[in-house]
Amino acid sequence: MGTVLLPSPKPLLSPSGWTVYIVCVAVVAALAPLLNLWLPAGHPLHLSDFAVSLLGKIMCYAICALAMDLIWGYTGLLSLGQGIFFALGGYALGMYLQLDSLEPGQLPEFFSLYGVKSLPAFWQPFNSPLFTFVAIWVIPALVAGLLGYLVFRNRIKGVYFSILTQAALLVFFNFFNGQQKLINGTNGLKTSTARIFGELIGSDAMQRNLFWLTVAITVAAYLLCRWLTHGRFGDALIAIRDDEPRLRFTGYNPTAYKTLVFAIAGAMAGVSGALYTVQSGIVSPQYMAVPFSIEMVIWVAVGGRGTLIGAVLGAVVINYAKSLVSEQLPETWLFIQGGLFLLVVTALPDGLVGWWRQGGP
Repeated sequence: MGTVLLPSPKPLLSPSGWTVYIVCVAVVAALAPLLNLWLPAGHPLHLSDFAVSLLGKIMCYAICALAMDLIWGYTGLLSLGQGIFFALGGYALGMYLQLDSLEPGQLPEFFSLYGVKSLPAFWQPFNSPLFTFVAIWVIPALVAGLLGYLVFRNRIKGVYFSILTQAALLVFFNFFNGQQKLINGTNGLKTSTARIFGELIGSDAMQRNLFWLTVAITVAAYLLCRWLTHGRFGDALIAIRDDEPRLRFTGYNPTAYKTLVFAIAGAMAGVSGALYTVQSGIVSPQYMAVPFSIEMVIWVAVGGRGTLIGAVLGAVVINYAKSLVSEQLPETWLFIQGGLFLLVVTALPDGLVGWWRQGGP
């Protein structure tokens, strides 16, 4: 059998117009809140505090979409359980904020409702901001890496991998739902009344700062994914997606590549979950609900698999449309979302970006 020659690495920032587009979008999104400084509230271009908060949450979704595109669009791993890692990042930060807002020796309020007298051992490390900062992305990465290794070493792939990840999602969802004494179960952990650097998280000023931070991390996540997918590592991922047996026969170990990329995607989802938690004011097991993980797939499918920019575009467009439609016709959004997915599957298999690159209308 002939040897597969992997293409030489491509530069991080190619002259492609798509790099210019993502930079322009990021700059516009980052500068948008500045309109609040000069324009009066009644001005048509004034960006309200609600809009800033909404855009911040949408950018969190964009990070999740990039992670999904990395494992599905480039590696061919359709995961239906990314909500696990999103929630783990959110809970890690939520636990720290719960403890940080208390006086020494105090316990979070919900513990008293269930007769808990002392802080559980697994809560204690979250007194440390440094540990929390690391845990936000390391814990999801470790869980994803362990789950991925157990699955990939047995060469489970395709629809079986998708079913298994959704089954894992249901296990985590039911487990977290039932832990009333330890993490407040279905009620989740509220973060809106906590403070960061002395500023109330729920305040408009802090939400605006969090928006800036989320935009910066979204751009960093895009550049990371672009770097990963435009070198020999990215070529190996595409080879796994297109012809894994042939790659294995040439001496590569697909298990190691898939485990690593799945862990990276888990870490990215954890970071996005933490950012979403402080902007939404709560973290709960609903982050692990099945529909949310399926929505991540829809974002990437509509935007365009294997394009990165398409993942961001899909997350932004769909979630912004969801906000607009839900305000007027909340009961119709699920039908619209389902219709979008059917349209992509039947008429636009490469998503909006793929359709545009092929010449558009």
